[in-house]
Amino acid sequence: MKKRSLLIIASALLASTAMPTMAQSNWPAKPIRLVVPYPPGGPVDQIARSIQQRLGEVLGQSILVDNRAGASGIIGMDAAIKADPDGYTFGFGVPGGITVLPHLQKMPYDINEINYVSLVARVPQVITVGPQVPVNSLKELIALAKKDAGKLNYGSAGNATTPHLGAALFAQEAGINMVHIAYKGAAPAVTGLLGGEVQVLAADLPAVRAFTARGVKILAVSSARRSELLPDVPSTGELGLPEVVAESNYGIIAPKGLPAPIFEKMRQALVTTLATPDVKSRLAGLGAVAISTTPDEYRKLMQSESARWGALVKKAGIKLD
Repeated sequence: MKKRSLLIIASALLASTAMPTMAQSNWPAKPIRLVVPYPPGGPVDQIARSIQQRLGEVLGQSILVDNRAGASGIIGMDAAIKADPDGYTFGFGVPGGITVLPHLQKMPYDINEINYVSLVARVPQVITVGPQVPVNSLKELIALAKKDAGKLNYGSAGNATTPHLGAALFAQEAGINMVHIAYKGAAPAVTGLLGGEVQVLAADLPAVRAFTARGVKILAVSSARRSELLPDVPSTGELGLPEVVAESNYGIIAPKGLPAPIFEKMRQALVTTLATPDVKSRLAGLGAVAISTTPDEYRKLMQSESARWGALVKKAGIKLD
């Protein structure tokens, strides 16, 4: 009887240790939730949804987008980082909640515990002026800003957003003084630019690309070299402002403790997805460049961006409203 009881206990223990391994080898066995920390229909949501279908096809399961907007992306990021690491919840990593906001406020999550899987897209930031501004080049804009010091307004998608920091960096490096007006999102900022409330706007390309037909002028891409999406637009690097580099990098993150086999299977699925011509084309249409990386490359990029933006926040005295 005692021997039989021991056999039952041993069998139960063996089964319990085998179950996680079996679950990992069968992953994914049900739809996967992708937490996007911005509202439906916006630029970030569109980028996430551009990989949704193809990624699901590669994995053999549906990818369900779960929009958790609020607090400049913090609410959604927090939900993804603290989710059950069973392989059925991932997050869409946004730069503000990793590289900027931790320098300005107490965060609900530890950025050192973010489990980076791979970058997905890189979105160039551009410096633009409204149709009523009498300049056609970055050099002319700098000259106008120096002539009318403190009289030009520049807008952003919000205080302490990466476009705000990109514009502040441009002003700092160009030695000009402009007044910042923060809007609640990229759409109202573009409306302010078109209406003349602000004369200058630094923004992610998707936010302004469609408005060039209405007179918005893209003067430069904030990068070391020209963007493949805007081959005719000069970069800040070639215009003598090599330190003015600003872009938004989006990727896939996972909860801490995600089993290695599931983590690697997701990463490989992302590599395959992002190499697909239709996904590349869809992202390009949104003003984004498809890119996959190793987890270490993604992590190091975010650490470097955090150090860079943290220094600017301190030097420029940027604070949250």
